[in-house]
Amino acid sequence: MIDATQTALIVVVPEAEATVGPHRAALDRAAAWGVPAHVTVLYPFLPPDAVDDAVLAALRAAIGSVPRFDANLTEVGWFADRVVWLAPRPAQPFRDLTAAVWSRFPQAPPYTGEFAEVVPHLTIGHDADRAVLNRAAAEVTAGLPISFEVETVRLIAGTPGRRPWRSVTEIPLGPAV
Repeated sequence: MIDATQTALIVVVPEAEATVGPHRAALDRAAAWGVPAHVTVLYPFLPPDAVDDAVLAALRAAIGSVPRFDANLTEVGWFADRVVWLAPRPAQPFRDLTAAVWSRFPQAPPYTGEFAEVVPHLTIGHDADRAVLNRAAAEVTAGLPISFEVETVRLIAGTPGRRPWRSVTEIPLGPAV
């Protein structure tokens, strides 16, 4: 993780790439950093130099406490007029993942505590002209639903604004119920 200044925990959704990839490439700066289509579990996580064997063991326990599950990206949502995203259903297991990690690492609140409620989502694009975001939303909607399995959470590391963000490890969820 040399040269990285941040880490994040994400659920990668490769099944969404064909539908959202072209829009993310143009409208989501994280795509330019090499971050794949994903639902964020916790960002930012700990500084890279704080991630050691004890942290990884605690992450395995926290993430492993949430059972594997199936999900679907079913509809487009908006944060004001600035961010267009896809809603994963069910949303609760994503919230459970965030809560499990945050409870083990209270020093790393989601989005540095900026938002009162964490809404699980897969970003399509942000900070562009509303007409451009509307077009992206309409094109993505035509490709819904997108089904996927959530079996692991990926720890990634990088520096905002720089490519590439790298995969550090994959951490499995618990057995399905």
